[in-house]
Amino acid sequence: MSQYFARPALAAQMARQLLRPGILDEGLRSGLFISGQRRTGKTTFLLRDLIPALEEQGALVIYVDLWSDIKANPAQLVRTAIIQALKDLQNPASSLLGRLARIRQLDVAAGVFKFGFKLEAVGEPGGVTLSQVMVELVDQAKCDVVLVVDEVQQATTTDEGNELLLALKAARDAVNPRPGTPGHFIFLGTGSHRALVSELTTRRTQAFNGATSIPYPVLNADYVDYLLERLTESGASHIPSRAAAINAFNALGNRPEELLRALRQLQAAHPAEGTTDAALSIIAMTLRSTAADLELSKVEQLGALATAIFERIAGTEGDATGIFSNDAAAAYTQAVGREVKVEEIQPVVNELMAANLVMRRGHGRYSITDPFVQDAWKEKRALPGLENT
Repeated sequence: MSQYFARPALAAQMARQLLRPGILDEGLRSGLFISGQRRTGKTTFLLRDLIPALEEQGALVIYVDLWSDIKANPAQLVRTAIIQALKDLQNPASSLLGRLARIRQLDVAAGVFKFGFKLEAVGEPGGVTLSQVMVELVDQAKCDVVLVVDEVQQATTTDEGNELLLALKAARDAVNPRPGTPGHFIFLGTGSHRALVSELTTRRTQAFNGATSIPYPVLNADYVDYLLERLTESGASHIPSRAAAINAFNALGNRPEELLRALRQLQAAHPAEGTTDAALSIIAMTLRSTAADLELSKVEQLGALATAIFERIAGTEGDATGIFSNDAAAAYTQAVGREVKVEEIQPVVNELMAANLVMRRGHGRYSITDPFVQDAWKEKRALPGLENT
């Protein structure tokens, strides 16, 4: 059951919003950031659905994954990807130029680009700026240029990466406001560290402060229907009902790999007739508990104060506020068994955010990064004997 589940309609809709925005979507040209937990299918959706849809609708797309080489400087990875794209546009045999030629309905040889700068100097001190590159690229391509940076939060880990984000914002501002521009420069960043991705658009010090940030649209009931259909076609002996499979998928945080794992365990368990749905529910809850325990153990490893702060945020409906207040410090004091001073709280909150456990939603507003983990925590707290622990 490894065949890819495509979502062309969703990809086409998102591509239209980016390339031909209506009045409510015009802000997307300031930058779009998509965040979601690992193993929910973000990168696969990008590569196999969204990028092809963007190209189908006339955009030139440059893609770079900042996790492709975790030892490399993120800024250098982006620079290398841009330079490689520029080289490809000068090569009549490249697939990138071939796709662009089809978009513009040009002869490939006639469409070869000629840049008025040295490629090796792109983004280097004293060399051509990214603003100059994108202006010339848009003018020659005569279409929208979309830079997709996967795991974009990695750019914030180095000074060069933060400078890169500022340079990309400057490129956006150099291209997009021009009267009669033949295309726009669109920056699309995705990441699995929801706390850091959120910071990119909410902190005033960030280059893309005010840009649009949305959660990754996770797979839903359509994916479950697809799997059940394939199970039936394969002749599997234990096929759960649609409702049971959907509940299991939701319980597992909409992670396709985890649902596949649960279905494999279901087949291996050989449940008695009439107990398939119940067996899948038990398997899913066991897998869910195991996954949640791994995340919650990260909180415990940060210490008692981190646990108290996490629990205060997790126990709040909606965004938690006042976590730095005197009242909050008094509650933490009672929880950890020692006096907690207000000035101790911020460094621990920063540690929780760095671990992708807590995210800042706005000034003084915080939430748990993964709703899956928050729900699992609430379920554990509701168990008999744990209400007051």
